[in-house]
Amino acid sequence: MKRTASQSRKTAETDIQLSIDLSRREGSTIDTDVPFFNHMLTSMAFHGGFLLNVTARGDIDVDPHHLVEDTGLVLGDAFAEILHGGGLTRFADAMVPMDDALAEAVIDAGGRPYLVYTADFPQTHAGSFDLSLVREFFYAFAVRARSNVHLHARYGENGHHMVEAMFKAFGIALGKAFSLRGDDAMSTKGVV
Repeated sequence: MKRTASQSRKTAETDIQLSIDLSRREGSTIDTDVPFFNHMLTSMAFHGGFLLNVTARGDIDVDPHHLVEDTGLVLGDAFAEILHGGGLTRFADAMVPMDDALAEAVIDAGGRPYLVYTADFPQTHAGSFDLSLVREFFYAFAVRARSNVHLHARYGENGHHMVEAMFKAFGIALGKAFSLRGDDAMSTKGVV
């Protein structure tokens, strides 16, 4: 069963190289030119228990939107590649507190893309990072990974804490959903 994947995307707006290894925890390198986003991706992979390598360049002088969204697309493509191998746990959830914040992530890696996302951030930015981009990343991931993702920032007073709790919870649920189950059947239908 497949445990590694590499994907890339090159457009007039972005150039992204990404690889994942679900059998390794150590050695991730994240370099996106957006420091807050690097921090979130690093937290996601670390707590998810998988190796993630990302090099992403984009027109961040215009806005980090394209880079963040396209990274979600490429990460989703990598997880979709692993989804095709079958034998996954498929359903998983996680809840993570971070100081004042509490976040919950629930994933069905069952081939049906959907995102339910609730977050009411008390600030619009964490440093210079526009927190509205968080939803764009997760939406892009859900569609391309063909996964049903429910992600909720239940509460919090600090937008940074809320987003970080979301990425950590998402990483944990992602690592569990894509863990090996031991057989190929991920659905009573026989296929996802």
